[in-house]
Amino acid sequence: MKMILLRKFRVLILMVFLIACSMHIMIDLLPKLERHGSTGCSCSHTPSEEPKSWGKQGWPNKHSLRILQDFSNEPSSNVSSHSLERVPVAGDKSQAFRRLDHQGQRSDRKRQFIQDAGVTKNVPAKGSRLSALYDHPLYKTSLPPLTDEDTLFNVNTDIRFDPKAAEDQAWAGESNIDEFSPTGELTADSYPNWLRFHIGINRYELYSRHNPVIDALLKDLATQRITSVAMKSGGTQLKLIMTFQNYGQALFKPMKQTREQETPPDFFYFSDFERHNAEIAAFHLDKILDFRRVPPVAGRLVNMTKEIRDVTRDKKLWRTFFISPANNVCFYGECSYYCSTEHALCGKPDQIEGSLAAFLPDLALAKRKTWRNPWRRSYHKRKKAEWEVDPDYCEEVKQTPPYDSGTRLLDIMDMTIFDFLMGNMDRHHYETFEKFGNETFIIHLDNGRGFGKHSHDELSILVPLTQCCRVRKSTHLRLQLLAKEEYKLSVLMAESLVRDRLSPILIQPHLDAMDRRLRQVLNVLSDCIEKEGYSYVVEDDLQGYQGTDHAHNGPRRR
Repeated sequence: MKMILLRKFRVLILMVFLIACSMHIMIDLLPKLERHGSTGCSCSHTPSEEPKSWGKQGWPNKHSLRILQDFSNEPSSNVSSHSLERVPVAGDKSQAFRRLDHQGQRSDRKRQFIQDAGVTKNVPAKGSRLSALYDHPLYKTSLPPLTDEDTLFNVNTDIRFDPKAAEDQAWAGESNIDEFSPTGELTADSYPNWLRFHIGINRYELYSRHNPVIDALLKDLATQRITSVAMKSGGTQLKLIMTFQNYGQALFKPMKQTREQETPPDFFYFSDFERHNAEIAAFHLDKILDFRRVPPVAGRLVNMTKEIRDVTRDKKLWRTFFISPANNVCFYGECSYYCSTEHALCGKPDQIEGSLAAFLPDLALAKRKTWRNPWRRSYHKRKKAEWEVDPDYCEEVKQTPPYDSGTRLLDIMDMTIFDFLMGNMDRHHYETFEKFGNETFIIHLDNGRGFGKHSHDELSILVPLTQCCRVRKSTHLRLQLLAKEEYKLSVLMAESLVRDRLSPILIQPHLDAMDRRLRQVLNVLSDCIEKEGYSYVVEDDLQGYQGTDHAHNGPRRR
């Protein structure tokens, strides 16, 4: 009797297991079968309707996933980490890059995207202060001659873009057949704008001053059809990775605060909201300062239903969508802070503002190194960092590689001025391209905590400058120029920002605050020069850029 009962029990367990497996298979197949059999359009629902079709979306095949690049800011990492976010294989850019053949390619093709284009398609209006600024001699200095070691990619041998490699028929259908060469392949000047931006990166800049590709890329960020959306792994607040129809990708930061809202006085810098308009304004400020170290950023009004919910293949993101009591579409995603129904991002009724920052080249193609900022804050409510208690801290930094030679310390000073003008206290790490070693610029990433307070100037941000008393001559002269009435920084920023689709980006008090902070930076440098002497404080970098001396002069010591 016991043996019979035992056998029946085993048979029962086996049947339950088989039924469970069958249900899982049916659940996985049902959305695909419904989508395959449907002949209607996938139109979005109005906010007043219950989103009944939300469960009918297909999810990514685990074997078709890929690693995306990442704006790395992990405190424990000294190299750029990869995002574990996934996208469908049809949009895989890693398959779209191939090696170019040496035959039939001219060596001057590479220079087309690296050197300044000279003119842009959109000519500024007559009387534009911004165009007058860019016509100033300080904005016409030339770079040293670029070699293969000075460019991130060698167009002739490193990369090739071929939409057919991804086997996406939709892309080919939307393309213009005239863009192809007689052999049926894309020529370098027909590459998408995001790839042309990548090709132009070199040892000294992310993009050249008058490169028309940048304006075209900004337009792409604001208008290109979004084909895939997923959450970016890591980070304290919600960010989305968006993929476009031309395989370009961007980091989306949604609107969390209005332009008028200031950071509450009792908020710590590490618990403040990230602002989408700060990312946009940071790109324009970086360009006006002639650093050109911020990847292109554009504002965009996004339809949360059609352009996020309906195209995402991220289950965790998709499950956080809901309709609010005010009948608006909302979602909150997953992150370390502010990802809950109490901090949900809601549209009006399903439209939401956000910033889109163009991705840098994939880490598999161009590795980046993440460095801990020497003047990193403690990120603690009570403890202070070493630089806050040691007035001679800079002397220690100047004896530590890579700050003991080359231009890295001067790059930190540029970044300090940039952050002070924005009021950004959250610069814990920075990145450089590995290929260029220590002789290259700092990439100014992750600027969302800038422009939080216009009524307060955080002087602690300027500590690196006050302790080290070092600055490039080109930076010093441009700051003096931007303090003049005819080149007033606030006016130039207003003119530049009005071109963005979400204009106005900054309210007037934030623009006025930049003028006030600029005067404070110049006062600090004036005190340094009076105390240490001009030749010690100001590093002459203009002579080398004019082609007479290409050597890099290391920071002088006392």
